[in-house]
Amino acid sequence: MNLAVAIGGLAFLILIHEAGHFLVALAVKMRPRRFYVFFPPALVKWTRNGIEYGIGSIPLGGYVKIPGMHKPAAGDLDAQLEPARQEAPEVAAAAEPVERALAEERLGDARGAMPALHAAVEGAELSEPARRAALRGIGDVDDALSPEAYWRAPAWKRISVIAAGPVTNLVFAVAALAVVFMLGVPTSATRTVEEVAPGSPAAAMGLRAGDAILAVGGERNEPAELAEAIRESGGEPVTLTVERGGEELELTGTPRRDPEDDVYRLGFAFGLEYEDYGPLAATGQAFETTWEVTKAIGTSLGRIVTGSGRDEVASVVGITTISSESLEAGFRYYLQVLAFISLSLALLNLLPLLPLDGGHIAFSIVERVRGRAIPRAAYERVSAIGIALVLLLFFIGLSNDIDRIRGG
Repeated sequence: MNLAVAIGGLAFLILIHEAGHFLVALAVKMRPRRFYVFFPPALVKWTRNGIEYGIGSIPLGGYVKIPGMHKPAAGDLDAQLEPARQEAPEVAAAAEPVERALAEERLGDARGAMPALHAAVEGAELSEPARRAALRGIGDVDDALSPEAYWRAPAWKRISVIAAGPVTNLVFAVAALAVVFMLGVPTSATRTVEEVAPGSPAAAMGLRAGDAILAVGGERNEPAELAEAIRESGGEPVTLTVERGGEELELTGTPRRDPEDDVYRLGFAFGLEYEDYGPLAATGQAFETTWEVTKAIGTSLGRIVTGSGRDEVASVVGITTISSESLEAGFRYYLQVLAFISLSLALLNLLPLLPLDGGHIAFSIVERVRGRAIPRAAYERVSAIGIALVLLLFFIGLSNDIDRIRGG
């Protein structure tokens, strides 16, 4: 159950990211063509005001299609029209004026020739796969030629639409952390035992939840010092002085070495004192925490570039595992982890690499400076580099996650 909720949380973060793109695109009159909850193919779909809405069959995140991401070129129809060309010569004849106009950048003429191409495909005797591919290609070029096309829009509109996804994740991170601070955050440990692990040395020595630990080895200190004395026991028996029901008892047990961090533990947890905040103070704390975590992530990315931060990378597997484990600790911890994942998604997507959002923002700025659109081929070449780097990060993270699962 925890795993399903963790996966659902990650899918939710992707969904609100796509919803950010979708809503801002609507606001700036760049009408999206599709918006799906989950990924296509569709289980259910309907059209309203020219936009196809649907519920996809792949239950992860969401999907939004914005028209005309790139300036159309003569080769845009080639791959998807080729099967139809081979099956029906009239399709090739109808495509020729469109492709010639696109090659000569006569976009108005190309748009005027599109209805004849569409009619040729509809009227030709084609196999269903060839027809679907041809209509998909025609639809993409139609979108790229339309006044609502992304590439035609002023740079500020394009940047607004693309930045909306990461900004939505950032806003969610701040809001979620504010809720965490309003619910209360731990400030210090109490002397009271909150939990005793089954089968642990603490359970064997008779320690119970609700006991108050007063001393370790006769030394009466604060909870942090008491815990430190147990960790540094070297595996030798220790005696706890505890208060139970108004009486003081002495319990003796032998700490067990924890191989993960090479310290000794009895297997119990102290209770925690919490401090909660009002809405304004909680929001201020949330912004401060977001900034501190952002700096830490930036430092971590710098270490990855130099090679020293490889072990800090996690894939979707590791992120889901961490989310699932945080659920066991309680809702506030899960919400905090979800906020940090949302912040990480925002920052990752703002890296100036195509096909990430930051890459599209960077290219929009370059296009604004040079005064004309960058050819699609250039986008594709740079995207290949970005995809390779993202895949490299993914495989490093997956390798780290497998090592952690194996205990390596």
